Amino acid sequence: MTAQGADVPEGDGQSSARTAASPRTPDADATDAAGTNGSQNNGDQTTGDQTNGAAIEVPAARERARSIPEAAVARLAVYLRALSSLAEQDITTVSSEELATAAGVNSAKLRKDLSYIGSYGTRGVGYEVEVLIGQIERTLGLTRKHSVAVVGIGNLGHALANYGGFPGRGFPVSALFDLDDDLVGVPVGGIPVSHIDDIVDVCSQREVTIGVIATPTQGAQEVCDRLVAGGVTCILNFAPVVLQVPEHVEVRKVDLAVEMQILSFHVARRQQEAAASGEAASGQVASGQVNGAGPPGGGAGLPGEIDSANRMVERL
Repeated sequence: MTAQGADVPEGDGQSSARTAASPRTPDADATDAAGTNGSQNNGDQTTGDQTNGAAIEVPAARERARSIPEAAVARLAVYLRALSSLAEQDITTVSSEELATAAGVNSAKLRKDLSYIGSYGTRGVGYEVEVLIGQIERTLGLTRKHSVAVVGIGNLGHALANYGGFPGRGFPVSALFDLDDDLVGVPVGGIPVSHIDDIVDVCSQREVTIGVIATPTQGAQEVCDRLVAGGVTCILNFAPVVLQVPEHVEVRKVDLAVEMQILSFHVARRQQEAAASGEAASGQVASGQVNGAGPPGGGAGLPGEIDSANRMVERL
């Protein structure tokens, strides 16, 4: 997924943005912010929550959450999915290497990402699965109640409304909207479709926190405005348009065409690198520099080698 109205960061196609964007945080690979804000507790008291034997101070935890780079946030969600799978298998502890393999990253990056949330594991043991799940869920805000509304019940909207993975991860779909009068009142995924004119009232009544826009470009901004008026503070936008929102509203834009273009770029780059490597290898073969066939310079050292061999023969 890409940032709304922003270039895709190199090596990462996922980021979020507001229309009035706050200063961006450097990527996890560029800046290690772990612990930089951990001591800023402003004298507040600590909670009783224990993690690896240490009490987590609420203000310090909040400061750490603010310092987490966007790329690391995306990886935390991947770690959570892998940890949840381990928990389903009744696995209680996991090493950084095992978790990194399950998440598809290297262990050094995983340890750095987890240090942002104050989790450093135990030497010789690793991480407690349930404890780490709780830490990541608190960091990602998954301990609060969410409710999702989908606007635009076309093919994509139908698929999203019927997707069973949302409720299991704490994002139940509670409202559906469309402009087509023939769809109004028709249940999709067990939820009757409401008219788009009722967005404000329905979202307010059902305490919708996340709005998914799956409409064509035309009308997407109006839908966004209605969602915001209904109290929605997070919007997932599938429409190919940049939405204008208040500063307190988070927007994440999903453009599948952009993602395919990014994939195409990486494929083209690898092909270019392979072609360049092939040309370099061909040049070495032509100059006799492959597998020790000759010294640099294409035979310039042969006379000296012949003289050395002659002297050896003379001594024999």
